[in-house]
Amino acid sequence: QVQLVESGGGLVQAGGSLRLSCAASGSIFTINYMGWYRQAPGKQRESVATITSGGMTNYADSVKGRFTISRDSAKNTVFLQMNSLKPEDTAVYYCDADVTHISRSSSHYWGQGTQVTVSS
Repeated sequence: QVQLVESGGGLVQAGGSLRLSCAASGSIFTINYMGWYRQAPGKQRESVATITSGGMTNYADSVKGRFTISRDSAKNTVFLQMNSLKPEDTAVYYCDADVTHISRSSSHYWGQGTQVTVSS
């Protein structure tokens, strides 16, 4: 079993910045990729950014140039630096991870979510 614990959400004015963190712990042999999704009220959950174990990144078009995903592999932690925030970035942000366990089985996990609110 693996736990993902997120932190760093909050309330910020438009144009401001926030940094989200997500730490994974538990039966981890390797983390194949980690990422961030978000879900705004009344909308479907959407992918924001992902980063592979090799450091390859992918971003939603809506956040390119404003958000940066990074990871500390030694600490099994992923970060999302969010700059130039807009009111439309308001959502619950979820961390996800694809994990290979010590047993060599693999599973996908979600964090509990952290609220990001951007005021205009």
